[in-house]
Amino acid sequence: MIKPSKCLILIIGFCICGQMMAQGSLVPFLKKVGTKLDSMSVKGVDRNYIDAPKRPWQLIVRGNVSQTIVSMRTHGDIAGLEYSARPHLKTTPSQYLGMWAGYRGYGIGYTANVGGDKGSYLTFGATGGAYGVNVRIHSFENRNPNLNLNSDLIPEEGKDSWNEVQLADPIHVRTVIADGYYMFNGKKFSYAAAYDQSVIQKRSAGSLMVGLMYNYTHIDYASDSNGDLIYMMEGLGRVKLWQGSAGVGYAYNWVPVRGLLVNVMAMPMLTFVNKLKAYGYATNVEELMENPFFWDPNTTNEEWDKWFYGNLHITPMGDKTFNSGISVGFDGRVSLTYNIGRYFFNAYGQFNNIRYHHNNTNGYLNDWFVNTSIGIRL
Repeated sequence: MIKPSKCLILIIGFCICGQMMAQGSLVPFLKKVGTKLDSMSVKGVDRNYIDAPKRPWQLIVRGNVSQTIVSMRTHGDIAGLEYSARPHLKTTPSQYLGMWAGYRGYGIGYTANVGGDKGSYLTFGATGGAYGVNVRIHSFENRNPNLNLNSDLIPEEGKDSWNEVQLADPIHVRTVIADGYYMFNGKKFSYAAAYDQSVIQKRSAGSLMVGLMYNYTHIDYASDSNGDLIYMMEGLGRVKLWQGSAGVGYAYNWVPVRGLLVNVMAMPMLTFVNKLKAYGYATNVEELMENPFFWDPNTTNEEWDKWFYGNLHITPMGDKTFNSGISVGFDGRVSLTYNIGRYFFNAYGQFNNIRYHHNNTNGYLNDWFVNTSIGIRL
C-alpha cells in the first residue's frame, strides 16, 4: 500500500509533468538536461585518454551472484534480560537477474532473485569525470542460513544441529550501502569506463582517490515461530547497524589492447560512525520444556511440531544501543570490460568489510557480489 505522503508526491509530480507537457516545455527541458549531461561527461578530460560514445544511453542486462555474512560476539543484558551468544549468519550465494538503464552514467537498475535467498537489488548510480556515487539496496529473506550458532545454552554435542537449521519463519535482512568517490586524476582516469561503460578509457591511467561509505543493516528473525532460536540466542531477536566510513585509496585502469579494460580499486576505510541497536525478547521455551508432552517418546515429529510451535511465543523486552569506537574496514573492486562497437561486456566484483566494536559487543559484516552484464548503447 502506498502511503498518503507518497501519493501526494506522485500526484504533484504528475501534475507538474502534465503542466509542462501541456505547455510544450517538457521536451525542451529534457533536451537541456541531456545537453548538460553530455558536456559534463567530457568536461575537463583528456580526449586522448577518455572518450564519450556518440550514443548516450546504456541498456544493460545483468546477472548477479552475492553473499552476506554477519558475525557477532555479544553478551550483556537488555532490560534486565541476560544474553550471551556468538552467531555467525552466512547466507548461501544467491543468483539474481535484471536490467540497468542509464544516460551518460546516470541510471537505475533492478535485479530479482532466481536462486538462493528470496530477495531483490535496487541500485542507483551517478558517475562523472572525477566522481562516482552508487546506492545499493539489498532486501532478502532466508529460511536455511548457516548460523554457526555458538550459545552458552547449547551443549557441545548439539551445536552442529544448529549450523544448518530450517527456520519456520525466515530471517529478514536489508542492507543499504551508499558510496561516493572522488578521483584526483579525473582528467585521464575514468571510474565510469569501468563500472557503467558510459565513457571509454582509451589509454592506461590511474588515480589517487578518496571515498565515503554509509552502511545500514537490519537483521530480523523476531517471530513466535523462531522463539526457540531466540531462546538459544539468549533473547537476541533483532539487530540494526549504522556505519559511516571514509578512506583513501588508489584505482588503476589498464588498457592492454584496444577495447579491453581491466580496473582494480583498493581502499582501506576508517569507520567513524558505528552504532548497533539490539532488541531483546523473552520466550516461553522453558515453560514448554516443563510440560510432559515435550519429553513424550511416543509423540510423532508432526504432533510434536504442531504442539510446540503452536504454543511458542515471544515477548518484547526492550532494546539497547551501543556506540562503537573507530574501526578499520576495507572496500575493494575489480572490473573487466570489453567494448566492440556499440556493444560491451563487463564483469566486476566488489567486497566490503565493515567492523564494529563496543565493550562486550563486536563483530563484522562482509558483503560481496559479482556482476556480469551485456549492454548496448542507444
